[in-house]
Amino acid sequence: MTDGRAARLTLAQIAETAGVSVSTVSKVLNGRDDVSADTRARVDAVLRRNRYVRRGAPATEPAAPGPRTVDLVLGGIDGSWPASVASGMEAAAHDAGLHVVISVARAEGRGPDWVDRALERGSSGVVVGLAEPTEDQLRRLARARIPCVVIDPLSDPPPGVWSVGTTNWSGAYEATSHLLDQGHRRIGLVTGPPGHLFARARIAGYRSAMSAAGAEAPPELLRHGTYDRASGRAQVRALIDLPEPPTAVFVCSDHMAIGGYEALAEAGLRVPDDVSVVGFDDLPEARWVTPPLTTVRQPLKEMGGAALRTLARLIAGEDVESPRTELATTLVPRGSTAKRR
Repeated sequence: MTDGRAARLTLAQIAETAGVSVSTVSKVLNGRDDVSADTRARVDAVLRRNRYVRRGAPATEPAAPGPRTVDLVLGGIDGSWPASVASGMEAAAHDAGLHVVISVARAEGRGPDWVDRALERGSSGVVVGLAEPTEDQLRRLARARIPCVVIDPLSDPPPGVWSVGTTNWSGAYEATSHLLDQGHRRIGLVTGPPGHLFARARIAGYRSAMSAAGAEAPPELLRHGTYDRASGRAQVRALIDLPEPPTAVFVCSDHMAIGGYEALAEAGLRVPDDVSVVGFDDLPEARWVTPPLTTVRQPLKEMGGAALRTLARLIAGEDVESPRTELATTLVPRGSTAKRR
């Protein structure tokens, strides 16, 4: 019979955590070869996380140190947004004595997904950004007792999943109010897919600011893009092609706002002389365009750091009182907005 030292999980507990039978756990512990590589990796990951000492190890042998790796899973790694989040998370991980492994949440298909890879590595925890974990993925993480923190979740996270975000409503309200203070009343809004949690919050902030100023926000002034340059270009072009185009646009992504610059230039319109533009994110690119882009700063590095610190507390077994940490946005005025002429 195979056993572990006192205070270790029982075989039944290991089997339940790994989602296998007790006999399968026993086979892995005894080095049997009639276990698939994927199953063996899952069981080994549970054993490592719980510092399980196999039978036959000397009584004086210290338990292996717990895993010190955490996963950062991103929807993509191109661009300044993921780079900023990763930078903040890595700095916080260094302070916490943790190592970060970055992977991409690819479309589901054949072969192991990012949860499988985290299990194989014996990861202590996961931070997810620009992607949405599926119910199955969250169940597998919970079964393996791997805590998960989501940065800027696309929808409301279920119980047992922590999140870090920004004050999207307030950021949109401040950006719209800035344009209203410049004398603009017909203000277009380009945001992300309507189902996204932060897109809905930004729409609500925009509408609240417009309503507070007594300005109308008709449906034709609201456009949905996909947070990339091409969609920003297309949606801003659609706004300026309206019979009564806006004199200002609030574009809820710096990448989309830069695409909007292109659409305005193609139409012979100048920023900000003819149309004022406000973005959202404050990526480095916002300072590189001409004129520099007025934008709402998301503290992306701080978000990455906050997510890691929350994860570290969960790994240590501490209580995290609030399931969501929300960091403040800040309006950064530059040269892309001006008084309405």
